[in-house]
Amino acid sequence: MKAIHFESLIKQDRQERKQVHFSGTLLDYLDIIQHNPKHCVLSHQRMYDLLTTPGIEVIKTEEHPRLKRIYGNDTIKRYNYFKQDFYGIDKTIMKIMRYFHSAAMKGEESRQVIYLVGPVGAGKSSLMEAVKRALEMSPPIFTIKDCPMREEPLHLIPKHLRPEFENMLGVRIEGDLCPICRYRLKHDYQGEFERFPVGVTEFSIRSRKGIGVVPPVDPNNQDTSVLVGSVDISKMDLYPEDDPRVMALNGAFNVGNRGIVEFIEVFKNDVEYLHTMITATQEKSIPSPGKGSMIYFDGIILAHSNEAEWNKFKSDHTNEAILDRIVKIEVPYCLELDEEVKIYRKMLRNSSFDAHIAPHTIDMASMYAILTRLSPSTKADALTKLKIYNGEEIVEKGSTKKIDIFELREENQREGMTGISTRFIMKALDTTLSESENNCINPIAMIDTLVKATKEMAIPDDEKKRYLSFLQDTIKKEYNKIVEKEITRAFIHGYKEQAESLFNNYLDHAEAYVNSTKIKDKNTGEELEPDVKFLQSIEDQIGITSTAARGFRQDVTTYMFSLLRNGGVIDYRSYEPLKEAIEKKLTSSVKELSRIITKARVRDKEQDTKYNAMVEEMKQSGYCDHCCNVILKYAANNLWKD
Repeated sequence: MKAIHFESLIKQDRQERKQVHFSGTLLDYLDIIQHNPKHCVLSHQRMYDLLTTPGIEVIKTEEHPRLKRIYGNDTIKRYNYFKQDFYGIDKTIMKIMRYFHSAAMKGEESRQVIYLVGPVGAGKSSLMEAVKRALEMSPPIFTIKDCPMREEPLHLIPKHLRPEFENMLGVRIEGDLCPICRYRLKHDYQGEFERFPVGVTEFSIRSRKGIGVVPPVDPNNQDTSVLVGSVDISKMDLYPEDDPRVMALNGAFNVGNRGIVEFIEVFKNDVEYLHTMITATQEKSIPSPGKGSMIYFDGIILAHSNEAEWNKFKSDHTNEAILDRIVKIEVPYCLELDEEVKIYRKMLRNSSFDAHIAPHTIDMASMYAILTRLSPSTKADALTKLKIYNGEEIVEKGSTKKIDIFELREENQREGMTGISTRFIMKALDTTLSESENNCINPIAMIDTLVKATKEMAIPDDEKKRYLSFLQDTIKKEYNKIVEKEITRAFIHGYKEQAESLFNNYLDHAEAYVNSTKIKDKNTGEELEPDVKFLQSIEDQIGITSTAARGFRQDVTTYMFSLLRNGGVIDYRSYEPLKEAIEKKLTSSVKELSRIITKARVRDKEQDTKYNAMVEEMKQSGYCDHCCNVILKYAANNLWKD
């Protein structure tokens, strides 16, 4: 069965490829263009179409409270092409797409280099790979057959006839024939351009079709032949130096014509070496090897480097001409905690990582990464700042803390350009797993690994001290809060009736207090005064003072009756402040329980039942037996000491 399935798949693919195969003349191609002018678009337009075809999601922030807190009133565009692979850099992707949109409309950007700058591991190379991958997936393009530049067939039309052809076809013809095709047209086809053969070709990085890559070259040994091809010395005895037949047009710009030329670590190259790049983008032409004429070039020039190299290059005023022809786009590290977590989850999915990961492990690692990327602020502590950048609403004593995210950003314009990279965190995850004996990693082990790795970092001592304080103080305290809350919830969920009992008792006594009535004891039938001390014991958990108590009780009862009138069902979770108070009230029970169940060597039947119920609840939340045991022991030793 499988063999039949594979065979049919292969045959289907072969048939589809036959359908896109084309072999004809310029006349045949003109007929195709007449029906579909999009076949002859320039490189920037082709790229913009490829990146936008999967769809664009326009998000109005006023409809999304979290995004509004992060971006204000800005309209956010999310491009589906990048959606699955990139997180937390929406603004960067919007800038990249803005460049392609403008260049597609033949604006000034079409004659400029797009340059990405940012710290190591921020995603520059990944963004470039995504753009190149889009080109590889594009439909084949029509080219002059056997042309080393894979150029547009419309270049065959003489300039004096172009206006008429442009009117008939509804297109603009831009560019000239390369020297080799010009020679072939004259000598092989006697100038009869309509007979010139036209074919199709695909884009491929591996085969160097439409995608040229220029790695950094030793400045002392730079040869422009890497960019524009060379003269074939073996043919110099047969033909003159300016004869097109001696040209080997196999440089990066020749290969990348109608596609992409990528410059890796661009400013590691000598300045003189970059002049060819500027000529290519500004004049849309490149030198031919030897003594030939200039060659038309239509391509996207991508470049990227680290910030240190950019600053060094920018500081030299002699480079102004080059700087003026560059569209600089910063690619900072992600500063949103939720999005940073998504990055690691994606990377883990794409790897063969098969260990069990305890809840909050990736969250704590992500928190560390982002804390190192945030600059110190006079307006908020590091953790508060992290939460604000994550779009969380900061609440203190029941009121929203007024800290403007835009003011925080104004404090440091370079935020996100320094700190720990995603690669550092991934290596730490791998190390934690390799040192684990149970094929399970947890936040405690993760933090220990990060401490060791940070101590080995080659960074200034004051910076290292700051990073370590995040791990040993800020993150540890935050994790302790999370663990305490989680175990509390596990206990509450296991014994939900306790929370419900507290809730119902509170509601009965609060209602009686507000209405100045008495409570009837269900067992004895005796009428009792509302228990104010009981009410206060609940309210104290969330800082409700005696003066504010009446108002709070009134609010609770009013809310509950309103909920009932509207057909709602009430339980201890119905009113958030009261839910928090009840959970905190029960925490003391959890503390006592923890002392018993995690330290006792021998449990009685009741203790064992309680322990097993808690463990089961925690396992429902994503813990395995091993990490559950580790976390409970950690909690007993660190949170609830006698």
